[in-house]
Amino acid sequence: MKKLLLGMVLWGPVVLGGCHLKKDVLGTVENPIKFHLVPAVDAKVLTDNSQILKDYLEKNTPYKFQITIPQNFVAVVESFGTKRADVAAINTYGYYLAHKQYGVEARLTVIRYGSATYQSQFLARADGKIKTLNDLQGKKVAFVDPASTSGYLLPLKTLKDRKIEPKDTVFAMKHDSVVTMIYQGQVDAGATYYSPPQNGQLEDARRLVKTQYPDVEQKVKIIELSEPIPNDPIVFRKDMPEEMKEKIVDTLLQFAATPEGQKSLDLMLGATNLKKSTDSDYDSVREMLSTLAPEGK
Repeated sequence: MKKLLLGMVLWGPVVLGGCHLKKDVLGTVENPIKFHLVPAVDAKVLTDNSQILKDYLEKNTPYKFQITIPQNFVAVVESFGTKRADVAAINTYGYYLAHKQYGVEARLTVIRYGSATYQSQFLARADGKIKTLNDLQGKKVAFVDPASTSGYLLPLKTLKDRKIEPKDTVFAMKHDSVVTMIYQGQVDAGATYYSPPQNGQLEDARRLVKTQYPDVEQKVKIIELSEPIPNDPIVFRKDMPEEMKEKIVDTLLQFAATPEGQKSLDLMLGATNLKKSTDSDYDSVREMLSTLAPEGK
């Protein structure tokens, strides 16, 4: 009896501790669904509107959510590798990496002004010598950053396809900075994201500096657009329960159909709607990137 009691004393904490070692069910308060947003806009705007999204998801699904804003898209990709991300709104290049490395699945694509695709634009001073894309040969060109699909990878493919080689390239790190460098004559041309005008209003990257430079639309002109590729996706960890994925997808589509949801999605993602998608919708992105960086680097 003494040995039995001693065994209970020694093993009791281990048994009890083992109960706590069991992972809590995903979607509960103890283990909420981890939803990441890429910091593409002002942090406060993201924080305020992510709370609106969180409230809607928790009200209309049986799950609890934790919405976070990592420092950059690379952090989002790596979070899938360590299972610290379950769902994410991520940029196109980030999805390429996350799918390749961790099998992450695209289930939704953002819609912007009725389009599920987007393009890059090449810009130059209206009063300068750059009139066509061929004029970029041997010139100084500004891009956004090496990981930007619309601000570097897509325009880079366009230049390679046309066998055009700038003499010098610089990375401005932001779309508005590229426009500013062109406006100020620091570079001969540059590449940024393109969105078509809406109701006569400028929607491409030039609008980002219109307050500072009201005449930017007259001074900086589009010289050519790239081919279109799919917009940014909302992605899911591969081994999440299928029923959970479908419920979240349906609820996000419902959110996008509400006035409050439309406003929040616009402020957070620059999206006017969402549509269901699959990984195969991004085959063109993989094909493009494979010609630029065969190892995904």
